[in-house]
Amino acid sequence: MRVRLKKTLPLVIAATFILALAAAPVAADMAAAKRWVETEFQPSTLTKEEQLKEMEWFINAAKPYKGMNIKVVSETIPTHEYEAKVLAKAFEEITGIKISFDLIQEGDVIEKLQTQWASGQNIYDGWINDSDLIGTHARYGYVVPLSDFMEGEGKDVTLPTLDIDDFMGISFTTGPDGKIYQLPDQQFANLYWFRYDWFSREDFKKQFKEIYGYELGVPVNWSAYEDIAEFFSEHVREIDGKAIFGHNDYGKKAPDLGWRFTDAWLSMAGAGDVGIPNGLPVDEWGIRMEGCVPVGATVARGGAANGPAAKYALRKYMEWLRKYAPPGSLGMDFYTYLPFLAGGSVAQQIFWYTSFLPNMVEPGPTVNADGTPKWRMAPSPHGPYWEEGMKLGYQDCGSWTFMKSTPLERRKAAWLFAQFCVAKTTSLKKAHVGLTPIRDSDIRHASFTERAPKLGGLVEFYRSPARVAWTPTGVNVPDYPKLAQLWWQNIGEAVSGEVTVDTAMDNLANEMDRVMERIARSKTQGECGPKLNPERDADYWFKQPGSPKPKLQNEKPKGETVDYDKLIQAWREGRAK
Repeated sequence: MRVRLKKTLPLVIAATFILALAAAPVAADMAAAKRWVETEFQPSTLTKEEQLKEMEWFINAAKPYKGMNIKVVSETIPTHEYEAKVLAKAFEEITGIKISFDLIQEGDVIEKLQTQWASGQNIYDGWINDSDLIGTHARYGYVVPLSDFMEGEGKDVTLPTLDIDDFMGISFTTGPDGKIYQLPDQQFANLYWFRYDWFSREDFKKQFKEIYGYELGVPVNWSAYEDIAEFFSEHVREIDGKAIFGHNDYGKKAPDLGWRFTDAWLSMAGAGDVGIPNGLPVDEWGIRMEGCVPVGATVARGGAANGPAAKYALRKYMEWLRKYAPPGSLGMDFYTYLPFLAGGSVAQQIFWYTSFLPNMVEPGPTVNADGTPKWRMAPSPHGPYWEEGMKLGYQDCGSWTFMKSTPLERRKAAWLFAQFCVAKTTSLKKAHVGLTPIRDSDIRHASFTERAPKLGGLVEFYRSPARVAWTPTGVNVPDYPKLAQLWWQNIGEAVSGEVTVDTAMDNLANEMDRVMERIARSKTQGECGPKLNPERDADYWFKQPGSPKPKLQNEKPKGETVDYDKLIQAWREGRAK
């Protein structure tokens, strides 16, 4: 017995030592997790104990990939800067997986996506890519359907507490086949923005009522928006010795001019059909889809991109830009026109992205001394062709996207980081930093109730049933990169005076049809690829229900407004209006 013990004792000691070595990294990783939970990942909808359980899952799931260097990419906005600078570092300390996070312009993200699709080379392991490409991703077959991945190859690295149903934008990332192709990482809407302090002035309210015959308030329709733009630009003209303007926009012929229109401008006018998240059969791009098959953008094929409502929308954009926007707006782009709001010289803006909210709550001319804003955000007004049940505006939804060309092990490690960025442990703090909430549970947290008075209506909007009417580009668009570039080129020609509005929209619609025809001939999109309708006389389609819609006799009905405080109260009570 003594001999056996003498022989086995070293083995027992060795085994114990090996187990200790194996356990040591986990203990160190949990210490790192505890430090991050205590110092950075607050507030959270989870308790600290629940957060640590999520972190323990990440530590264990990441073991096979420890030491890997994973490359991911996104466009540059504050939310992604936080992920690149803070969450990537936390993830590495907790899991041992290093993240190289590139921040580039949105157009560059799409260009690199196309390069990886075409070449099959693995440029990035994970992409935060707008869900505007959902119709593209679902048709070409280059993107991994996450529904399949989470149940199959990626099941062992899929967070049990991911809670897909808690994501407000999950319908945006679902293809025509019902599968989820992308995981929402951030979202923001384009809403109406206005100077609440100016709209509340009794002298302005009285003067507006005398001139226009109705109350100054949040415009419900474009007629009221136009009246308010005229009122501040031509009747008020200046406040405290400073020139002010009733409208703000940009018109430089550049790719971002396309976003100005593809981001739901036609749907706000009422060009598409009833349907959420996107009009069916005709969406906000004017593309008709039958089943899952795009069949045309021109009125001649049943589309609406060159219909009366679309042409009305472009005319109004150009008219307001010239008459009511600050000098130089025609030469401004998406980035250079923004400072006018914070500078305090604009009364309202019909089209304002809430992603710029972090800059708008900093001390300045549009923020009170107590930190509350002098401005508010509200639902976008709609044009005369709009009908109840249509989408009312655009909502960006930057979403994690994974390519089939990425090796499985690298994809799994990148998927772990993606989930880390949206897990309940980290998502609420990230929502407070970037103000681009993705989870319903986050926006309803007490911390946002407390912060709401300083956010100008953002919290109330995302808690209201109205939020479903703001959606990204949908599944009708079969190839976003190819079709999107047509918009700024054709609309830019109209804005610069090279062609008429009618010619510009006719050219745009015809060019979209030609692109879809080429896609159809290539047979690269399977059974849901485009198959164009034969051309018919426009009157045939105008007599059909819904879109395309014939020209209205009166495109400027009486202006209609709503009291902002009553609107906010409705949202707080769970009503859309």
